[in-house]
Amino acid sequence: MNQCTAVTLLPPPEFVIRLAAAAAAGGAGRPEAGHLLCELAAHHDGDHAMALWDDDVNRTAVWARWKGERATLGELAWCGAIDPRGEDACGLFADHPSAHDWDIVDPALAAVDAVLAQGYPHLVRRRDGG
Repeated sequence: MNQCTAVTLLPPPEFVIRLAAAAAAGGAGRPEAGHLLCELAAHHDGDHAMALWDDDVNRTAVWARWKGERATLGELAWCGAIDPRGEDACGLFADHPSAHDWDIVDPALAAVDAVLAQGYPHLVRRRDGG
């Protein structure tokens, strides 16, 4: 299943812009908006979502969620599912609306992997264990 291709900008908060303006006299630059790329599966229900940073102590992460151009930040617990093919936990938030992350393929990364596999086949691990 392919990854959702939704992208939006997360502008810096107004207070950060004001702080940067005060520091601009010292040569500091203006903060730039960051790009958010949805981590959920294509055609998911609800808001788009991207993890911004994790809090290992509380087993949560701060997620940006958006629909349209308005994003909100919130702390969400991690999904508790474990990949049945190994020991990897799902890297999405609890009760996410789409497939678990091990079933989601970023088509851009898959294309890069395919090109690299052609040029460097000895570095590619085959799925059949070879």
